[in-house]
Amino acid sequence: MAGRSIATPPELPGLRYVRPLGAGGFSDVYLYEQELPKRNVAVKVLASDDLTDSTRAAFVAEANLMAQLSAHPYIVTIYHAAVAPDGRPYFVMEYCSGPSLAEQYKRSRFSVADALRTGVRLSSAVATAHAAGILHRDIKPANVLTNGYGWPALTDFGISSAVDIELPVNTTTREAMNAAGATATGSIGMSIPWSPPEMFDDNPQPDVRSDVFSLAATLYTLLAGHTPFEVPGKPNGTVDLIGRIERGSITPMDRSDIPRSLTVILAKGMSVSADDRFATAIDFARALQRVEMELSYAPTAIDVPNLTILDRPSGAADDAGDKTRIRGVATVHAQRSAPIVPPAPAEKPAPAPVLSGADPTVIRRMPTVDPQASTPVEAPEHTVIRERPQAAAPVDEEPPAPVTPRKRLLPLIGGAVALVVVAGGIVAAVVLGPGGENPNVDPSPAPTSDIITTGVPTPESVSVAPVGDGSSVTFTWSNPEPEDGDTFQWRRTGAAADEQPKNTAEPTVTLDSLAPGERVCIEVAIRRSSGKVSGDPLEMCTS
Repeated sequence: MAGRSIATPPELPGLRYVRPLGAGGFSDVYLYEQELPKRNVAVKVLASDDLTDSTRAAFVAEANLMAQLSAHPYIVTIYHAAVAPDGRPYFVMEYCSGPSLAEQYKRSRFSVADALRTGVRLSSAVATAHAAGILHRDIKPANVLTNGYGWPALTDFGISSAVDIELPVNTTTREAMNAAGATATGSIGMSIPWSPPEMFDDNPQPDVRSDVFSLAATLYTLLAGHTPFEVPGKPNGTVDLIGRIERGSITPMDRSDIPRSLTVILAKGMSVSADDRFATAIDFARALQRVEMELSYAPTAIDVPNLTILDRPSGAADDAGDKTRIRGVATVHAQRSAPIVPPAPAEKPAPAPVLSGADPTVIRRMPTVDPQASTPVEAPEHTVIRERPQAAAPVDEEPPAPVTPRKRLLPLIGGAVALVVVAGGIVAAVVLGPGGENPNVDPSPAPTSDIITTGVPTPESVSVAPVGDGSSVTFTWSNPEPEDGDTFQWRRTGAAADEQPKNTAEPTVTLDSLAPGERVCIEVAIRRSSGKVSGDPLEMCTS
């Protein structure tokens, strides 16, 4: 199937064919121009050779999954789905004109700042899918596109699954590879380099922590320029990779600019045992935010749906059957994660460093509509709420109490969840455990410092103007809410990214010595005299 050529594009009403974009195992993707509203769109068409009932059902399921998640800023939007006049099902998606992360990391390794920002944004997208009850199961650089603004866009939910369904038996086990005579020098196939070890079991049972593994492996790849278990200069065939994944043999990165704390986070995310990984994608994002704060970067906002929380998988034996299930939707609390302890090497155990410090979590909630609600839903005081992206001030608090395993599912009613109002002004989304106690809320009073309100706005773009022969570019922006003592913090992004931001008192900067036609991007934040900066910097690029 991998060797087939791309099929002839179908004639579609309201769309004009432009060119092919790519071919997959069971579908082709084309660029079309939509007539009204006028815009470029990507159209995914099921291959005519695969028009069976099962492939049609899988194609429809993918369209429906993407439709549930299309509101998220870092997930590819689906606009329409139908059947072409020639009988082939298709759906129309957002066209992401930028290169995929796979193309980008092969050209040049990501800077630490860009990798952290990309990691938090991707974690937001994955957490949103998990909240909808969807496991992606194929997170890798090739499945993350970039739009015209350079933002990541997660796509290809073709093998995703609802977490409550029975998963198919996996035939890509190490034993199967050996039986088939796979050589040690074979090519890297499928998505093995980013897959967790449980996916190679005869009867795989992935859960949200499996996607966390793939997230960490993807972030490692962006930083290292190669996959986590690939050893340059040695055999990196399928069997070799599966063996290293099952042993947890992560290849050390040869970069001195990567902080130890980030290395620890990636190792924890790619632990062999799912119990040793971050319990949710939000926990992984929070850990990345702490590294941003450690390096004096503004923390990237975690964009998740309003009133969303992910249930941590239970490790108890009597709850093992519920490991792949996601419970009801509630509110994300800005709590500090448990200390991060890296897995000790098998040959030489060493003391594990512990990340400490206040929780820098910045959560930007995406609005949702509850068709059943008759009164406005209030947010818990724990939640970091921002009308604009802001930098969150550190909050000192005790680690949250351990989460008691939940014994039952909370059904979703109309896509909404109930909020339980607790006396004393604390509003929290809870699932009651045995005895009527709330297993997710620390019994001590919530500190008032959990409520973070900041007012540093994001700069507004004014112009991006080439100078002379195009070897210089002047970026100009404005401060929508100026205050005495305001300055600006900027840095170049992309392949020639600056590791540390620069300061300027003027709302303009000129970059020189550029190649003609070179695409150049910068990000700019407002810096108050108090030291606070814009939480989500303005990104400006040449066309």
